[in-house]
Amino acid sequence: MKLDIDACIERLYAGHALSEWEVTKVCELLQELLCDEPNVVSIPAPVTVVGDVHGQFHDLVEIFAIGGRVPSTNYLFLGDYVDRGQHS
Repeated sequence: MKLDIDACIERLYAGHALSEWEVTKVCELLQELLCDEPNVVSIPAPVTVVGDVHGQFHDLVEIFAIGGRVPSTNYLFLGDYVDRGQHS
């Protein structure tokens, strides 16, 4: 069975969860894609800079609702630069 990534994205925007199989396939596809990416990329202006969303999906959907969806808006998501583990 082939994953329809566009359908998955639309379901997520609509607030519906993906199945475990779909999440696994998305992660596998993303891993392949990220392994081929350089660790420094050029992002064409204009770009919207977003702080760490701490895994809050609803916040991410709100950011896209305000700023526009990808690929019509370029985003730079900043990672988590604060140690929240035992050493914080």
